[in-house]
Amino acid sequence: MILTANQGDTLDQLLFRQFGKTAGLVEIALEYNPALADDVKLKMGQKVVMPDDEIATTTTQQEMISLWD
Repeated sequence: MILTANQGDTLDQLLFRQFGKTAGLVEIALEYNPALADDVKLKMGQKVVMPDDEIATTTTQQEMISLWD
C-alpha cells in the first residue's frame, strides 16, 4: 500500500488519517521508509510505503499499568 502525504503532513497524521490510529504503525512505517526519520514534516505528494492492510492493522496491545492502585 502506498500513501500520499498532503501539504504539512507529519507521518503520524498521515497514518491516523488512513488507519484511525498510530500505535505500532509509526514503527512499521519507519521500517519500510527509513529516510522518513530525517524530517519532521513530509513533502506534499511524498509517497509512504506501508504493508498490506492486514499487517498494518494488527498491532500488539500493551498491558496497561496503573500508577495508583
